Amino acid sequence: MKLSFLTIICVACVLTSYSQVSVTTSRNDNNRDGQNLQETILTPGNVNVSQFGKLFSQPVDGKVYGQPLYVPNVSIPGLGTHNVVYVVTEHDSVYAFDADGNSGMNSAPLWKTSLIDPAKGITPIPTSDTGCNDLRPEIGITSTPVIDIAKQTMFVLARTKENGAYFQRLHALNIGTGTEQPNSPMVIQAKVRGTGAGSVNGILSFDPLQQNQRPGLLLVNGAVFIAWSSICDNPPFHGWLMAYSETTLQQVHVWNTTPNGSDGGIWQSGTGVASDGTYLFFATGNGTYDGPKGGLDFGDSVIRLSVGTGQSSYFTPFDQALFDEHDGDVGSGGTLLLPDQGGPHKHLLIQVGKIGSIYLINRDQMGGYSPKTNHIVQDLESAIGGMWGTPAWWNNNVYFGGQFDNLRQYSFDPVSGLLSLTAVAISPTYFKFPGPTPSISANGNSDAIVWALQNEKSSGGPTVLHAYDASDISTELYNSQQDPTRDNPGPAVKFTVPTVANGKVYIGTGTQLSVFGLLPAQLH
Repeated sequence: MKLSFLTIICVACVLTSYSQVSVTTSRNDNNRDGQNLQETILTPGNVNVSQFGKLFSQPVDGKVYGQPLYVPNVSIPGLGTHNVVYVVTEHDSVYAFDADGNSGMNSAPLWKTSLIDPAKGITPIPTSDTGCNDLRPEIGITSTPVIDIAKQTMFVLARTKENGAYFQRLHALNIGTGTEQPNSPMVIQAKVRGTGAGSVNGILSFDPLQQNQRPGLLLVNGAVFIAWSSICDNPPFHGWLMAYSETTLQQVHVWNTTPNGSDGGIWQSGTGVASDGTYLFFATGNGTYDGPKGGLDFGDSVIRLSVGTGQSSYFTPFDQALFDEHDGDVGSGGTLLLPDQGGPHKHLLIQVGKIGSIYLINRDQMGGYSPKTNHIVQDLESAIGGMWGTPAWWNNNVYFGGQFDNLRQYSFDPVSGLLSLTAVAISPTYFKFPGPTPSISANGNSDAIVWALQNEKSSGGPTVLHAYDASDISTELYNSQQDPTRDNPGPAVKFTVPTVANGKVYIGTGTQLSVFGLLPAQLH
């Protein structure tokens, strides 16, 4: 019996080691596809209410909007090596928790770094200062950080109020200790030439109070890219995109979406700017658009921007004027880059906004603007509920989570390079506002699960975790309401995204980090 038990332990160790995966950025990778294709523990066969559920939780000091990040085998001074899950809050705190349990010495955070100092008058920004109740009661860290494992560094954007003045800072923290790295932090400041809203003498200056930093941070080619929109739609505001050297934290690039107009925020409901390593891809909300006139204002557009030169290309819907008039943001959701294809178009992206039209776009020829029709690969008008999230991709399937709609699965034909005209499967769950941003766990092309959070914050209820068979999402495998006493994740926070790694699902809520996985075997 002793040998058998040790054998079981060794097999478990091998499986755990084999399945190690890191989640270091928004939506798992720079394609923003939401995929973890190295999940060998959770399968459609064991994710059910009798075998899967909430394992433990960890309290935090503020709401969690950013996606939890996961790094295995991190050395924590004085505490040994841990698999670590990182969580950020609106109270300007960064937590490192043991990812596998909360007993014993792991009942407390492995480390916690606070980026405020109330004794010196440095606090998160009170909601009352903004004239907007969208983020309340305070605004601190809203976006998903990004981690460079090779440099053992996490980059975090924090907002503060300091004795009546407002600041945004880029922090570089050591992932083993939580301490500031050299040259950190860096105050965010920027100016561009322009005559748009809020300009003074032909210069637009970045406003650290009005400009809200929502999209996850992007790390590519040695630079950290950060994007902004606004607090509600409080004027004046613009979309901003900036790049900082990850080594020196010096600013290396600034781009404004509407320098001679207004609005055009980069919202994306929290999803980071996407990149293929050569170009950046992102979408803007309603705002001034003057592309056909050779202008520089690109509201309601999908933008391709060169990482090195800043040269751009774009797609703007033919009915952009209606989008702008009715707040129909193209960029309410994030941009999904498809893997390279062998069909007629090698490089494709998908964008969905508030009106629920699915735009399949050739990244090499973005389509520009035409006043009568959209010159893109495929245009499925009003196909789904408006999307405040980003689609997920797996094995030639795309999963869309619209508001006031069911989760919808479309197939992609790699020969024609087109999506199915209608959904091939629909979830049994109907999602209200804001709808989910689905995530995928799979062992390559098998055992795939679609995970989705039901974050209907306006109802005052809890987050609900759903799991569906990715081959056919009309089959629901599990949801946390099936055993609400055991499996309540905590208060809902809109736009949040689950992180699936090494047999566990990590969910940030209004009060805590909740961790789900296979339940311990019952003793009889």
